[in-house]
Amino acid sequence: MQSASVDDAEIAKFAAMAEEWWDPSGKFAPLHKFNPVRLGFIRDTAAAHFGRDSRALRPFEGLSLLDIGCGGGLLSEPMARMGFAVLGADASEKNVRTAAAHAAGLGIDYRATTAEALAAQDLTFDVVLNMEVVEHVADLEGYLAACARLVRPGGLTFVATLNKTLKSLALAKIGAEYVLGWLPRGTHDWNRFLAPERLQEMLEESGLNVLKKQGVAFAPLSWNWKLASDLDVNYMIVATRSA
Repeated sequence: MQSASVDDAEIAKFAAMAEEWWDPSGKFAPLHKFNPVRLGFIRDTAAAHFGRDSRALRPFEGLSLLDIGCGGGLLSEPMARMGFAVLGADASEKNVRTAAAHAAGLGIDYRATTAEALAAQDLTFDVVLNMEVVEHVADLEGYLAACARLVRPGGLTFVATLNKTLKSLALAKIGAEYVLGWLPRGTHDWNRFLAPERLQEMLEESGLNVLKKQGVAFAPLSWNWKLASDLDVNYMIVATRSA
């Protein structure tokens, strides 16, 4: 039975672009540009939490990670290279096939499945990545509750999304899709953007403890992304389940 959180239109939208996931100049070019800053944040935050040396070649050996809504594997692959045992899950079979074909030899377990289905199997992980997904699901409360159950005691989850502000409407929706053409038109629905206060509330209602909120901003002078105190557009929330 299909999960209530799955929005067929959203799945079809990204599945139609599946062959371009690994093209750094294609439709997912903004994610390729965005990846270094979020990878560094995940690495450093997880290393501090688990007492690992972030400078080590494979600092997270022995730890498990779920990349929910993994798409083509842009996060799953570097996480596997850092030593995590990675399960990459996506509701689109086409995305999963693309990800698996690209990740030959990395030992990533890719599955076409949902957070609810994984939670029903009583699976848990040391780290759950939930990056740029919540703005595309149908049943947000049910989805986040399922994702929370997948975090084992003492584990971490990272949730990244877009704030619902006029600034995000201007920059992340109108600017990125219609003016600069960074994203295909219709990629995002501003009505589904989520204030960090509301996301924190839902995570806490699901039994998690929020540790940190982190903004990410585009720096036009360097034409790159950087961590910032500004949560008005892109932001990440880190939460844990008490051991």
